Amino acid sequence: MIRLFLTGYMGAGKTTLGKALAKHLAIPFIDLDWYIEERYHKSIPELFQAYGEDGFRDIERKMLHEVAQFENVIISTGGGAPCFFDNMEFMNQQGTTVFLDVRPDVLFNRLRVARQQRPILQNKSDEELMAFIIKALSDRDRFYKQAQHLFSGDKLESRSQISDSVRLFCEQLSLK
Repeated sequence: MIRLFLTGYMGAGKTTLGKALAKHLAIPFIDLDWYIEERYHKSIPELFQAYGEDGFRDIERKMLHEVAQFENVIISTGGGAPCFFDNMEFMNQQGTTVFLDVRPDVLFNRLRVARQQRPILQNKSDEELMAFIIKALSDRDRFYKQAQHLFSGDKLESRSQISDSVRLFCEQLSLK
């Protein structure tokens, strides 16, 4: 039975790698943010606005506990999910956790082009964006590093890089 949790900062490639892994392993993929949006019929920004961060994190924790009951699944968590409550400890108990570690310059390049889709980043200059990423990674590092495995998410830009990453990931975690 596979229950794999992919963690890491926004833009780390959790969804990109998770979808490719799920296809390779022929098991379902769940993006926790998408799951929450589907269940609550609101976008993540709308949930933040309606309930505040504390309310959203309660919802996120509840939905994490729900998806953690599924078997043979790859779950991509939101970037902040491991950093609240006992979520990281819970995921470690429920399955295999992997931190997708990505260099700040790679995150910057990915997030700079996706800035408009992420409300928290929309009005940041390039300098502010880089400083924001570095500070967030520093603040979250102690949570992300609790994952059972660390995998580089630096090379997920092309189909061949994604295929290579899936192969390396499966080798590292002894998956077929």
